[in-house]
Amino acid sequence: MTLTPASVLLTDRLVVVTGAAQGIGAAVAIGCAQFGADVAMCDRDADGLARTADEVEKAGRTAMTAILDVREGDAVREWIASLDPVDVLVNNAGGGFRADFLDVNDKGQDALIRENFTSVTNFVRACAPRMPSDGRASIINITSIEAHRAAPGFAVYSAMKAAVANLTQSLALELGPRRIRVNCIAPDVIPTPGIGGEMPVKTPLPIAGHVDDVAGAVIYLASPLSRFVTGTTIHVDGGNVAAGGWGRTADGTFVTAGEPEQ
Repeated sequence: MTLTPASVLLTDRLVVVTGAAQGIGAAVAIGCAQFGADVAMCDRDADGLARTADEVEKAGRTAMTAILDVREGDAVREWIASLDPVDVLVNNAGGGFRADFLDVNDKGQDALIRENFTSVTNFVRACAPRMPSDGRASIINITSIEAHRAAPGFAVYSAMKAAVANLTQSLALELGPRRIRVNCIAPDVIPTPGIGGEMPVKTPLPIAGHVDDVAGAVIYLASPLSRFVTGTTIHVDGGNVAAGGWGRTADGTFVTAGEPEQ
């Protein structure tokens, strides 16, 4: 393989993005279009989805939309069957709520499982058989830093993100012979409409995160640049996984969780 600037382009590929009405999903859809892809996107928010589709079309690419509940397998399969062969799948849809584990009832737990795990399995099963075997195919699962650490108040959500990370590794092996690459992106402290606006910058890298940072990682994993990358996770978190229990203070020094700031 000879690397050229064109190696990052997604020209004429079809990228499916779930949860594309706002935040990370919208940034991913628009970013992929700007790098040459046509985008099929779904969400339950019709107005937000229309705004994202408009931006995709402004980039000169085709936008296909579906008002869709990603938890419903039949609806997912019907929509994917209506599309041309899928080159890239970005499983972005998901969500959670804060509650102590003992306060989460059966209905709430089922909702968290279906939104954060079942949605992923629905789309992988629908898309993988329709993906090419020439090396273009890529499945990208948006997880979270919570897949790699404890998450008090979000225990079931965290467990489902960890499940997706583990599933990703298994799928990388199972789908590897078909030249379908499967990877995760684990964001943290990325301001989105779903979690609020600006966040304090306490990450080791002293800059604010942005949804386009996640989109950039998606474009890398979707492009030929990552042709030999599968079964792994890219952490888009400003260094928080590396920091572990360390936190950066206002003066730039680091303290552990049990150490008072000076």
